Amino acid sequence: MKINKLILLVLTLFFINSCQTQTKKSIKKSINNAIVENTYDDIDAAIIYYTKLKKEHVEAYNFNDENELNNLGYQLINDNRIDDAIKIFELLVSEFPNSPNPYDSLGEAYLANNNTELALKNYKKSLELNPKNENAEKIIINSNFENRDKNKFYKVYQKQQYLDDLDELANTLTTENPHPYKFMPKEDFWHVVEEKKSSITNNTTYSEFIWHCSEMVANINCVHSGLWYFNQEDEMLPIELRFPLEVRLINDKLYVSAPLETNVKKESEILTINAKSIEEIKEDIFRHIPSQGKIKTTKKIFLNSYFTSYIPYSLNFPKSYTITIKGKKTPIKLKQLSSYKPQSRHFSTNLCQGKNLCLDFINDNTSVLTIKNSEYYGSRFSIFKEFLDKSFNEINSKGVDNLIIDMRSNSGGPGNTGIYLLRYLAKEAFIYKKVSEGSDIAQKSFKPFESSFKGKLYFLIDGEGSSTTGHILSIVKDLKLSTIVGEELGGNHFCTGGQKRFKLTNTDVFYSVGRFTNITAVSSNSDDRGVMPDHFVTQSIQDYLNDTDTVMDYTLKLIQKK
Repeated sequence: MKINKLILLVLTLFFINSCQTQTKKSIKKSINNAIVENTYDDIDAAIIYYTKLKKEHVEAYNFNDENELNNLGYQLINDNRIDDAIKIFELLVSEFPNSPNPYDSLGEAYLANNNTELALKNYKKSLELNPKNENAEKIIINSNFENRDKNKFYKVYQKQQYLDDLDELANTLTTENPHPYKFMPKEDFWHVVEEKKSSITNNTTYSEFIWHCSEMVANINCVHSGLWYFNQEDEMLPIELRFPLEVRLINDKLYVSAPLETNVKKESEILTINAKSIEEIKEDIFRHIPSQGKIKTTKKIFLNSYFTSYIPYSLNFPKSYTITIKGKKTPIKLKQLSSYKPQSRHFSTNLCQGKNLCLDFINDNTSVLTIKNSEYYGSRFSIFKEFLDKSFNEINSKGVDNLIIDMRSNSGGPGNTGIYLLRYLAKEAFIYKKVSEGSDIAQKSFKPFESSFKGKLYFLIDGEGSSTTGHILSIVKDLKLSTIVGEELGGNHFCTGGQKRFKLTNTDVFYSVGRFTNITAVSSNSDDRGVMPDHFVTQSIQDYLNDTDTVMDYTLKLIQKK
């Protein structure tokens, strides 16, 4: 028995040693790290170095991992070395010619270098190798969208072409979207379709037709289904037909924000336009603006952004405009515009200076994490991840007690951005999605990071926040992680994402349709309303004109009180 135990011990030790030896042999060095450490400043030398190592030490480095060169390429893009990134992605393509991702990455680098022709060539190759590459498909159709005919306002198609396209639009919406009748009964939807078809004549213009299309798409009530904002309608509108004032809808009242070439004073409240009340006009326009469920804050943001062009479409392109102003007895006939350039406004207190991601410190006790954009798909997720890792490391090292996360204007992105942010905020493990079509994260539990934020949290939201932003805030609200300040969010726990782009056969109207259901794991919900703030705060017209960030100011005062 003793001899047998001794033999067993020797064999066990031999086996452990053999496994350790094999493990050491199987661990290969990172070729990415080797290049960064030795030749990062000279990419031409780096490629020579790569070739030399592969020839002389092929077993020592992980040359079979395409992510190594891919990550190196994106690191170069992040350092604004686009030409060098192209060289690395070209090497990546030559090393992995049958893989779709290298072509996708090379396409992105060419796009960043304003070489659309080569970008599209590589995106098409990527899509050929992987027909499910939605990013490549999106870029290709986006290019078609950018190169579309932008002078079709008065163009007239054949009546049957319009009718066929309306049928095509209605059928695509109701077959591609899994919930076409969730917010509008089936009979009502098809009644609108027939109503639009009956209004088509031999003299219907393209501009009138696309206005019909926008209402049909908006009836799906899906934020991922639309005509790509109002760009197609806005770009072709003749200057002389444009409404000659910039205005802003605040609490259902319409105020002049920029008089343009008229003599109407700023802050004036408009009561009627061409004898129609503002309420009538607003409700008509709202029927043409897509939003999630019945959320109107999203519609308000779109209306404010495109009001000079929404008004002509809603009023059937009048030749002139007459308005009534509160406090004025006599109506005012407005002068036509001779030119038009949108009057952009910004918050002077916005610390980001145009950046999508930034971290700032108000004082030693309070920091602001701004996430204006979460569209970090595929390999670009590393940019978002690195930003959050560095930001929370700095926040924690400085012992910040109050963290404001500004997600206003953030219309969403991939789900992994939401998960990664929540892991820095959650106090315990959480399930992100209970339904997640098109991915494998449904019912998966995620643990908070050990370095998660432990202080008081404040979220700033608005009606533009939708899709993944809605998912994030629905969980933040459900888990009681934060005080939320602003207006009703443009999204919630439910949305139909995974949008696909389409173009109508005859008229070339571009539109998108959401196809995959995503629902977060929250206990209470309302499918047709957005996530509600704890403190409702909106700008007055005076605050807007003075570039006062009312929501941020309110939040900072809230922190001071506590």
